[in-house]
Amino acid sequence: MSHDPPPQPSEELSPPPEDLSPQRAGEPSPPVHPEDLPLTPAAHRRNQAVAMIVLVTVWVLLWGTLSWANVLGGLVVGLVVLTVFPLPPVTFAGRVHPVPLLRFALRFLRDLVVASVQIAVLALRFGHPPLGAIIAVPLRVRSDLNLTLTAEALSLVPGSLIVEVDRDAGILYVHVLGVRDRAEVERFRDGVLELEARLIAAIGSAQEQRLIREHTPSTLEGSSR
Repeated sequence: MSHDPPPQPSEELSPPPEDLSPQRAGEPSPPVHPEDLPLTPAAHRRNQAVAMIVLVTVWVLLWGTLSWANVLGGLVVGLVVLTVFPLPPVTFAGRVHPVPLLRFALRFLRDLVVASVQIAVLALRFGHPPLGAIIAVPLRVRSDLNLTLTAEALSLVPGSLIVEVDRDAGILYVHVLGVRDRAEVERFRDGVLELEARLIAAIGSAQEQRLIREHTPSTLEGSSR
């Protein structure tokens, strides 16, 4: 006489595991960059105002004289540029820090004087034509605003000129006078990174400042503060 096997308890199927990719459970969500968010009307007006201030400042610096005529001329030029030639939206995600901004301005004026003296010395050295080089400098903050302001600051200093900007990779290609060896190339590159750090300290966001601190070369630690 055959005996049937005892009935086995039905096996309850567990629900499939929840798909947590690309973010795993317990991990923080990936950072959202301000330039990826849609602009509100207030943010658009603020960005336009910041762009106008930057254009007027560059116009006055190019003329080399602070006067009402140059300021009004800069306003007209800025208005034409922003109206007739609309630029891509540049998001200003940071805030103005007065003390670092003053420190940046004083250091920039000092760099202008020092670079002017160095160029004058190179021009007066007969029989020794100055050597030049095109140096690629990858910036740590790759926003359009940081690329633009850093490039403008470098171009205003005598002896350096921006020849190309790789927007996707965040690289500035700078033509520099008076570069004689590899050590001076690295010293100039460190100087550009120090300039970027001072600029971010003056107007950068907390996320941008943290990015600068985390990717500061050991040779610059302490000098960019």
